[in-house]
Amino acid sequence: MHSPRISSASDFAAFSDSVRHHPASPMAIFAEWFAAAAAVVPQPEAAILATATAAGQPQARAVLVKDFAAGQFVFFTNADSRKGESLRENPRAALLFYWPPLGKQANVEGEVSVLSRRRTAAYFASRPRGSQIGAWASAQSRPLKSFAVLQEQVRKAEEQFAGREPSLPPHWSGYSLSPRRMEFWMEGENRLHRRLVFSRAAPKQKWRAEFLQP
Repeated sequence: MHSPRISSASDFAAFSDSVRHHPASPMAIFAEWFAAAAAVVPQPEAAILATATAAGQPQARAVLVKDFAAGQFVFFTNADSRKGESLRENPRAALLFYWPPLGKQANVEGEVSVLSRRRTAAYFASRPRGSQIGAWASAQSRPLKSFAVLQEQVRKAEEQFAGREPSLPPHWSGYSLSPRRMEFWMEGENRLHRRLVFSRAAPKQKWRAEFLQP
């Protein structure tokens, strides 16, 4: 499937409609784009999460964003993992969604906070049992001597929760990213891509929108 590249002034006008329809709501634009992606992309919620340590060492990995309805981008992970440690040291992050069939990207930047244990537990309870056991079994990001060691950790976790639902691990957390900058990118011919960015100085303040050169 070829990406729907912007190649004319009329195409750019169509892209600009996002601003006219939602002049102060980048989340509404994101919801529109996400819905379009969900129709053609197997996992539209997959995003690259970029973090940095206190020393400024950048890191990136893929995560699944589970919610964005309330203006917060929510994901879950092992809090003792490499990304969990980075978020403790430097609670700022960026999420990049890339949907090739649409020729579109959405980039979100902002501060990250830890979700309540209650909300995290509610999501954890909705996960498949195998994933719950895996969360208990794996010391994520720690060295592994052999796959047999991991298999034994899984066996012990299964034994621990035999006949009952696995509880929320103490090292497992939910996070929400509150956006301060959101950029929408659409592919254009000759690399003349269209970029629309929304920014604000602090949460709850009004968004400022402008187009950027490619």
